Amino acid sequence: MNVQRTVHDSWVEAERHLRIIPRNPELLIFATIQPIMFVVLFVYVFGGAISAPGFSNYDQFLIPGIFSQSVVFGSAFTGVGIAEDLSKGLVDRLRSLPMSRAAVLIGRTVSDLCRNIITFLVMLAVSFWPIGFRFEGSLVEALLATMLLLGFSYSLSWVQAWFGLSVGSVEAANSAGFIWMFPLTFVSSAFVPPETMPGWLEPVANANPFTIVTNAARALYNGNPVGNDALYSILWSVGITVVFASLAIRKFNRSTVA
Repeated sequence: MNVQRTVHDSWVEAERHLRIIPRNPELLIFATIQPIMFVVLFVYVFGGAISAPGFSNYDQFLIPGIFSQSVVFGSAFTGVGIAEDLSKGLVDRLRSLPMSRAAVLIGRTVSDLCRNIITFLVMLAVSFWPIGFRFEGSLVEALLATMLLLGFSYSLSWVQAWFGLSVGSVEAANSAGFIWMFPLTFVSSAFVPPETMPGWLEPVANANPFTIVTNAARALYNGNPVGNDALYSILWSVGITVVFASLAIRKFNRSTVA
């Protein structure tokens, strides 16, 4: 594989997807409204009934969890987009071009990462005002926390890419892409401490990689000791990316063989 050619082709493909956003702003708007609704509902509806020991208030505990959930949910666009391109025959047209086949998937995941960054920035603005969330750690720690979240979401984009190539329709990709994300995000430390869960469920939540990433980001945003969670978050993100990028690219090559 020519690395330079793959990088160039991947960016060209990513630009193609990014140019669609101004032409279809509704997609970005709806993708942004959902996390804002989660923030408002959990803070104002459940905030008075849920406590988070060790934090100044529930908002400081919750908001990093909402950040984590939202960027993970944003990865679902990868699977749906790939399934749509396959159903419209766009992938077959790309095959006729002198370009790297891996670039089709890499470009898609990179463009969705860029869209996730936009969604995150909007969420961050809403969380600061009117919710009142603050970075209680340093700016460097906040940037590291954000990079951990976005890196994990990028790794899950490859999982979604594999799903998008494996199912037979856009509707199936949408269902398959979300059905496993709900237990991943809710059986975790995103909204409540795992020790409040039933005894049999607590170890499952603690072993959940989403919990590890959320705990690392939460500690960094709040200026608390992060321990090994940051390292484990990076290892999980790299491991998932390597495994599912390999599976997705192999699946893509087999599904587009003439």
